Amino acid sequence: MPGRAAARVHHTARPLPPAIPCHQSWQPWPLVRHPSVIDDSRWRARLKPFTLKPHALIAALLLCAPFAGANAATPTAADDAGSVSRSPFVPGGRIPLLRGEISIDGNPDEAAWGDALVQEIAFDIQPGDNTPAPVKTTVRMGYTADALYLAFRAMDPNPERIRAHLRDRDAAFNDDWVGVFLDTFNDHRRGYELIVNPLGVQADLIRDETNSENQEDPSWDGLWASAGRLTADGYEVEVRIPFSTLRFPAAGGDQRWGISLFRNWPRDKRHQLTSHRVPRESNCFQCQWGKYDGLAGAQQGRNLEIVPTLTVGATQGRDNAGERWHSGDTSIEPGVDVSWAPSPAMTLNATLNPDFSQVETDQLQLAFNDSFALFYQEKRPFFLEGADYFTSQFDVLYTRQIADPDFGLRATGRTGSGAYGAIVARDATTLLLVPGVLGSGFEQLDQKANVAVGRYRYDFNTHFSVGAIGTLRSGDDYSNNVAGVDARWQQGSHTATAQFLHSRSEYPAAIVDGYRDELGDDATPSGNAWRAAYSFGNRNWSLDAWHMDIDPGFRADLGFMGQVGYDKSLLGGGHSWFRDGKAFNRINAYMDFDITHRFDGQLLERELEAQVNAQGPMQSSLRLHGLTRARYWEGRLFDEHYADVNASFRPNGKLQLGAYVQVGQMLDLAADRTGRRTMLELSGNLNVGRGIALDMDLLHQRMRRDGGTAFTASVLNAGGSWQFDPRQRLRITVQGSKVDRDPALYLDAVNENARDWAAQLVYSYKVNPRTALYAGASYGAFMDDDHRELFGNTRSVFVKLSYGWQP
Repeated sequence: MPGRAAARVHHTARPLPPAIPCHQSWQPWPLVRHPSVIDDSRWRARLKPFTLKPHALIAALLLCAPFAGANAATPTAADDAGSVSRSPFVPGGRIPLLRGEISIDGNPDEAAWGDALVQEIAFDIQPGDNTPAPVKTTVRMGYTADALYLAFRAMDPNPERIRAHLRDRDAAFNDDWVGVFLDTFNDHRRGYELIVNPLGVQADLIRDETNSENQEDPSWDGLWASAGRLTADGYEVEVRIPFSTLRFPAAGGDQRWGISLFRNWPRDKRHQLTSHRVPRESNCFQCQWGKYDGLAGAQQGRNLEIVPTLTVGATQGRDNAGERWHSGDTSIEPGVDVSWAPSPAMTLNATLNPDFSQVETDQLQLAFNDSFALFYQEKRPFFLEGADYFTSQFDVLYTRQIADPDFGLRATGRTGSGAYGAIVARDATTLLLVPGVLGSGFEQLDQKANVAVGRYRYDFNTHFSVGAIGTLRSGDDYSNNVAGVDARWQQGSHTATAQFLHSRSEYPAAIVDGYRDELGDDATPSGNAWRAAYSFGNRNWSLDAWHMDIDPGFRADLGFMGQVGYDKSLLGGGHSWFRDGKAFNRINAYMDFDITHRFDGQLLERELEAQVNAQGPMQSSLRLHGLTRARYWEGRLFDEHYADVNASFRPNGKLQLGAYVQVGQMLDLAADRTGRRTMLELSGNLNVGRGIALDMDLLHQRMRRDGGTAFTASVLNAGGSWQFDPRQRLRITVQGSKVDRDPALYLDAVNENARDWAAQLVYSYKVNPRTALYAGASYGAFMDDDHRELFGNTRSVFVKLSYGWQP
């Protein structure tokens, strides 16, 4: 039955494509459950609550605006006990060549460290305004021919309050941690962020300063070494970053890199400490990083990596409870990935029978009271690495549309002022996202497809860039080609962006017949899409203005553009108050108005919304939001309005709690009628000891209209993990949904009851991101009106092995 796979374990080498899931999560403004590196102080509401994707929420928290003013007094360093001395610190310098052996064990006692450049993390940029750091952190930096070395000494006046847990990679952002951010091309565009908590747990991200919706991407996994240890007065961390992990100009002489040394000090407030000042009015965090010279003779070595993989899985199913299980697919899938960097500025990747298996299940979502297709994050390694090279203002590349590739090739790199990326693949199936004016859906063609993607960006200077992107896909009687150009200009408080795209497509008769409302009778649609945007942001004020126009014949089948045939304009602005030293230290008010028309001039939406945000004690955040709009559906305009409250706080280092409540008049799409809808979401995560973490998210909504309850719907995502040590982890996940409708309140037939639940257990042993063992099992069940009893639907087991070999 279509739709049930979203709650299942994707463990085979040929996972089900995203057309299968039919669950949608209602997260009007998702709570921040996995804080990333940098908080956003401006709280800009550029995206609508009902359309905000998880990755866009994270992006909203990563904008550079939060940071402290340039006119603050020069901070002074803190002494070993955490008190303040009076010696000013100026960041930057020359990174020296280290001589002698260094062991990465968290104890930087080798003699080679004596030649290192000593730096300080001296500035509190959030919540402080470039004030002196409340705790002292010193960093030693140096390099050898093949690696960059750093040693952090993080002092703390109350070391018993240090937050340090054993976690999986990229999962320790709520802890104390230190890190180094590297702009290896010194172009203020793309950077590396490498982070280590006091126990040596790693996190690494790619920073794309040009992408305002997803500036930090944790999908990149570099190969580097780290170790940490708690001490009587704080903690120490050692880091070794091989040059083979990084990309930088291919030059044998001195280089200049932009570098930020960073410390996260989470207590009542989440203090963001850096080695350099960052003005609060800055719209470019990376532009503020210190400048460091040296690194002459840095070598990447052979920089060849071969990763063979083997995935073995078996599945069983049954039709009714009590019946015998019958065997399903049993698969043994070998594969190999190859990565080679012929120069420090270029990377080539190839894969045969690629391991595109997904170890952990997607977040359960409900396709409920929504007419558009669901978005799922990409989790497959081949597509994740270097994904930032392919981003553009429109979502013209959504790599989960390449559902079942036989092989793939990718090239990414830099040439002087240019950056490029290219992907070529052969897909065993053809997955389509068929868009429309008021809805979209997935369709699958039983034919192979050739795929090609190209992206290029040229930086005229640090302020102005232009780019081009193209996607091509073709099959037996199908094709879709998209090409376009884009530009970005940013200087001071001003940012302007624009993009223009053109597409031409050809669809088989089966698609045209099944989607006449979207395609009409045209089997060869074509059209344009364009957008232009301007934003202004300084210390206290923000302004957003943009317009987009997408023709009804435009198609981006390799992307995720589910709505076409409309134009939309938005104008919004906000004001921020910084109340240094107060309980609620940041308050922001924002309002915007947007209007959307169909291609023939019909009003689709007219919306006004406003919100107030505040950040306070116990790392708390509070948002009050209201919206009113006219919405077009089934030939009529409906009035919708609601108010909501979103709050989260962390009472201590072990517990985080959040709640979202929404009440208002909303449209029931299946009945073409409005009613009073209430929605409640509760979330939390709890740390038990060093290695156990529990998390939960429960969402419930109810629609009352016409004297009764039209529907109730609930979704649960819960789980826990036990990290035995930095390499071993056991994870259990439980997901469930329940939907009840009153058929008497609907003119058309609807399912009165539906239930869906699944559980998954996964053990992992990771030597590094390339060499790992996974073993797991899953079980799932489903019920609807045709199957009144809950029955076991599927169960499966799998083992996945990968080995990173560097000849």
